[in-house]
Amino acid sequence: MYQTLITIIENGISIITINRSDKLNALNKMVMEELNTAIDEVYDNSEIKSAIITGSGTKSFVAGADISEFLGLSAEEGKALSKKGQKLFFKIENSPKPIVACVNGFALGGGCELAMSCHFRIASENARFGQPEVNLGIMPGYGGTQRLTGLIGKGRAMESIMSGNMIDANTALQYGLVNHVVAQEELLHKAKSILDSINNKAPLAIAKCIACINVVGKATDNSGYELEVNSFGECFATEDMKEGTAAFLEKRKPNFGRK
Repeated sequence: MYQTLITIIENGISIITINRSDKLNALNKMVMEELNTAIDEVYDNSEIKSAIITGSGTKSFVAGADISEFLGLSAEEGKALSKKGQKLFFKIENSPKPIVACVNGFALGGGCELAMSCHFRIASENARFGQPEVNLGIMPGYGGTQRLTGLIGKGRAMESIMSGNMIDANTALQYGLVNHVVAQEELLHKAKSILDSINNKAPLAIAKCIACINVVGKATDNSGYELEVNSFGECFATEDMKEGTAAFLEKRKPNFGRK
């Protein structure tokens, strides 16, 4: 189905692997288009409850954008490229189903931005993160200035983006950029274990949690709290809430559906 991706569905988890290991899984136009289609399937396929994005091989998650496609672009074409990338990464960030980045090696430039658009990140011990765009005379354009600042703070983001330097997995863990650091061979297992737990929870409630958490730092007033109030109330009108409370009172495991 895809030329640059490998996708499988395993126990309700869509595993999306960017498969350009000879190019360190760099993001070119085709990867972005196919990734957009794969994310649409995450949204639309009721069999899928959550997803993992990773890269093929052991060296790289995504080592950045395919710089050869940048040559000769005008300012307006550069803006269009940035908007297209941001639109895809917003789609990942706002997915009502959890999407986890399994970072196996380099996550640089657009690769770091892709990882940050996921709901959280798990890194292998050899993972390296960075926004080295300034070395090319450009800057992050797929949301990196915004998401990195939100995840690790203004000072660290300023230093990282302006220096273009990489950080290792343990530093990323210390900074809060990743949730866990594991051995390479344990990376997918760790993500699947967490998602298996999440997938057993009420899917409509999970979607509302994602939506509310995503507005943190973006709202200039109390709109985030208002969204939480409304979302909390809406949960009471769902079959998931009826099933969850009934299961709790009956001392059994809930059987949630997507209604």
